[in-house]
Amino acid sequence: MMDHLGEQAAKESLDAKAFKKKFTDDLLPHLLNLYASKATARDFEIYSQNATFEDPLMRAQGVKQIKSAFYGLAKVFSESKIVEFNIQENLVAPGKGEILIDNKQYYKFLGKEVNVISLIKLDVEEGKIISHEDRLIEKLHQSIFAV
Repeated sequence: MMDHLGEQAAKESLDAKAFKKKFTDDLLPHLLNLYASKATARDFEIYSQNATFEDPLMRAQGVKQIKSAFYGLAKVFSESKIVEFNIQENLVAPGKGEILIDNKQYYKFLGKEVNVISLIKLDVEEGKIISHEDRLIEKLHQSIFAV
């Protein structure tokens, strides 16, 4: 019985390491490209076909709508990027995980600099994002919509 429990614990530890390696090596660079308005078609391969995306301004269903959301950033903001971040990764089950990215985002809109703190929550299955939520936590400068 103890050998079986030890083997199971070792397997779960390996699964957690593989999950973290997959994210840091494969997903994070693409995610940073998306937020920097430098996305290529390959950057969207991190999403499952039926993935969802939601932020304070919109909701997208499927890769096609997610592409529109991120390609639209460059049309609205002259600059955009994630400038600081911390990552917490949680293995939920084999092949399934939750990633929380506490981050500071920078945008430039009509010459005004806007910095916000947000929490990005990603649900990942088999190395693909199935759900991407970007929740505004704090606005650090005047709202871009203020008159």
